[in-house]
Amino acid sequence: MAHAFSTLSAFQDILNRLPDADQDAGTQASERNGQLTKPPGALGRLEDIAIWYAAWRGNPRPNITAPQVIVFAGNHGVTAQGVSAFPAEVTEQMVLNFQHGGAAINQLARAAGAKLDVRALSLDAPTADFTQGPAMSEAEVVEALQTGWDAVDEASDLLVVGEMGIGNTTPAAAIATALFGGEAEDWTGRGTGVDDAGLANKARVVREGVALHSATGLEALRCLGGRELAAMAGAIVRARSLRIPVIMDGFICTAAAACLHSARAGALDHVIAGHQSAEGAHAALLEKLGKAAILSLGMRLGEGSGGALAINILKSAVACHSGMATFAEAGVSDA
Repeated sequence: MAHAFSTLSAFQDILNRLPDADQDAGTQASERNGQLTKPPGALGRLEDIAIWYAAWRGNPRPNITAPQVIVFAGNHGVTAQGVSAFPAEVTEQMVLNFQHGGAAINQLARAAGAKLDVRALSLDAPTADFTQGPAMSEAEVVEALQTGWDAVDEASDLLVVGEMGIGNTTPAAAIATALFGGEAEDWTGRGTGVDDAGLANKARVVREGVALHSATGLEALRCLGGRELAAMAGAIVRARSLRIPVIMDGFICTAAAACLHSARAGALDHVIAGHQSAEGAHAALLEKLGKAAILSLGMRLGEGSGGALAINILKSAVACHSGMATFAEAGVSDA
């Protein structure tokens, strides 16, 4: 695919010109919802989800038939600071597991009827240690954004983006701290399971990185993020350009999305939070973005797993909305 952008400024321009939902389709979907054979509001949030989905698809009676899950993988130079309980080699090993069908996300995508794609981003060239300088150059972050952009199937009608990257809760915590303030400890969790000393060390690394880079928006993604975070952001924006609704996964995905939110108000209007993960700061980050999670099951795996699980909830919401009879069609009195 030809490059859609070659600089961060050009990507920001795309972000500024993103299409909005189809209000007419949303209004018609809302009207249909009011005529279905159920008491008003009886399906709770499923009704809101279906109307939201219909507005983004421009179809008041839509169906979900082609969901896509994309897992992006990247490595981080900051792991040299001892922020993870696992070595960086595990990233590549898990990518092979995804490709061979052996990971949780393979099973969850299959159960949801979703196509799964895996994109590894320069695993042999980790990002720079962000306590020493920016994690990525402009060329590197643009390349990662483009990878995400290109990975979106134009024929899909729902997108989940996920990640794999040893150490990547550290960049996510640094981004959250840089964007929303507070102490590094407020946003730093145990990730893959570091002990108390490891947690204190991780918070120190986050604090040092944020002190070095007082960045917001896309610059936060470049200076403090990682290739897989940038790729998720690129895919989220590409989906918006195609009016494909997006299910956000856990803490790391939400941090990547938060950079878009920081760069442009309303950038995440087509995004819904699939789940609230067990990573401590995820709930606070969702609150900052005004996103209410669909599921809360104590998951903290990543891989897009929580988002993939939520596909079935969206499918059910849309199936009820589009498949149920209206009172008139069923010959049922609505009095």
